[in-house]
Amino acid sequence: MKFPSLPRIPLAWYNLRHDRPRLLVAVAGVTFAVLLIFMNLGFLGALVSTTTNFYDQFNGDIFLISPQSLEISSTKAFPRERLYQAAGIEGVQQVMPLYAEYALWKNPKTSLSRAMFVYAFNPSDPVFLMPELNTADGIRALQQPNAAFIDRRSRPEFGPQTLGLETEADRRRITIAGQYDLGGGFAADGTLIMSDQNFRRYFDPRPLDQVNLGLILLEPNADAERIKATLQAELPADVEVYTKPEIIAKESRFWIQTTSIGFIFGLGVVVSFVVGTVIVYQILYTDIRDHLREYATLKAIGYGGSYLFKTVIQEALLLALMGYVPGLILALGLYQLAYNATAGTLPMQMTVFRVIFVFSLTVLMCALSGLISVRKAVTADPAEVFA
Repeated sequence: MKFPSLPRIPLAWYNLRHDRPRLLVAVAGVTFAVLLIFMNLGFLGALVSTTTNFYDQFNGDIFLISPQSLEISSTKAFPRERLYQAAGIEGVQQVMPLYAEYALWKNPKTSLSRAMFVYAFNPSDPVFLMPELNTADGIRALQQPNAAFIDRRSRPEFGPQTLGLETEADRRRITIAGQYDLGGGFAADGTLIMSDQNFRRYFDPRPLDQVNLGLILLEPNADAERIKATLQAELPADVEVYTKPEIIAKESRFWIQTTSIGFIFGLGVVVSFVVGTVIVYQILYTDIRDHLREYATLKAIGYGGSYLFKTVIQEALLLALMGYVPGLILALGLYQLAYNATAGTLPMQMTVFRVIFVFSLTVLMCALSGLISVRKAVTADPAEVFA
């Protein structure tokens, strides 16, 4: 009777198991590199998300901004007249000015003041999509003198957010009249929204005919690209015209390519990859050195260089798999920890793309280490090894 043959266990697995302390060190090294890559990508993703997510709450299809503006928190004002000019373009349904500045918000409990980013608009304009700002009660609350809505995601250092609470903003009395969810990102630890008339009081002598951002709402089924081209042709050079996807991309490029924050996180991914490659290379090179006689014996009895090459690459891929899984689990825990520690203002979220991307990097990292280290095994000469 012929019994079915059992699948053969790869030599690569026996080599790794031979020295278990070394195997644990190798897995720990790969896990550490994977974790570093995940964390740097997580911070980079949170950077992009928090610096552009407010555009999702802006009720505009096309945006006007000064060419001197780098991003939303450092915008330069342009004449409101440009919005009036845009209103005459066919396909434009409504134009809306948005004002923005920093104000010193006083924590009523500690009496300490911190910079808070302020948005202001005409409450009659549907500038924001947040439902709290578009109800009749919300509009009336915004129209009250010295009243503002506060972002629920503002840092705890700004103090309590109780409705009706009075404190100071730029040394003027202010009352919390409502709340909303937006987030300030890396540019601000907290945000306020107030009416344009209150904005004029707090930031006097700032005139309302100077706008930080112009929102253009188009008619249904209007061609955004055509209207954008028309606006670019008819408006002076003191404004730039962007569709919503374009201005989001502009903000992302600024934070990733221009600021040191994006550079640091991007460099962190590269350094983590290099560290992981070096760790795996050292482990595989040491393993090949310790088993050089065995590799030479395999060559002497007829196993070719391709078999030895495959064995070392298998070891590298096994290390990639064993190090990736715990690295992913640890990253998920740290993502949640960072989210909780920042009260949700740093939305580090694991995505399917990131899971696949980091796994691909891990495989590449370990395979590259295997390719570098395998040469010693493939070129081993039995005559010299046993001489």
